Parts: sequence; C-alpha cells; structure tokens
Amino acid sequence: MLIALEYTLAFALGMGTLSMLLCGARLLVGPSTQDRILALDALWVCTLMLVLLVGIRLGNELYFELAMLIALLGFVSTMALAKFLMRGEIIE
Repeated sequence: MLIALEYTLAFALGMGTLSMLLCGARLLVGPSTQDRILALDALWVCTLMLVLLVGIRLGNELYFELAMLIALLGFVSTMALAKFLMRGEIIE
C-alpha cells in the first residue's frame, strides 16, 4: 500500500512539474494579456498542488500552511489583475 502511494506521489509530482513548465511557456509566449493572466492563475494553482504533494510526501504540516498562503496570495493577485484589466486601476 505504501509503495503504491510513493509511486503515485512521484507521478503526480512529475506531472505537476510538467504542467508548471507548460504554464510558464504560455506565460512567456501568450499572444494576449488575458492568456498570460490565465497562465499565471494556472501556475499558482500548480504551485499550490506541488506544495501540498510535498507536504503529503514528507508528512510535515508546515507545507499545508504554506499552501494556504499561496492560495490566498494567488486569489488576491488574480482579482487585482482582472480588475486592472477591466478598469485600468486597482484602487478606486
């Protein structure tokens, strides 16, 4: 049972790393600003997933608190960028 968990975590870490690389490529190459913001949003979600997987693999609760911090900052930054694109300013 534990061996299957280790293989599954290793596979998920590899796929998460691959998805982060693809999101980074879209962030750099994206043809429009909306594509780049969507890639940045997907990148922080992938980062969140990788931090959670590392926390599960190491059995350390500190990684889960770090994941909550990444989720909070990612959500706020996505909302700020969306508001900036819609109105041209963040603070009214």
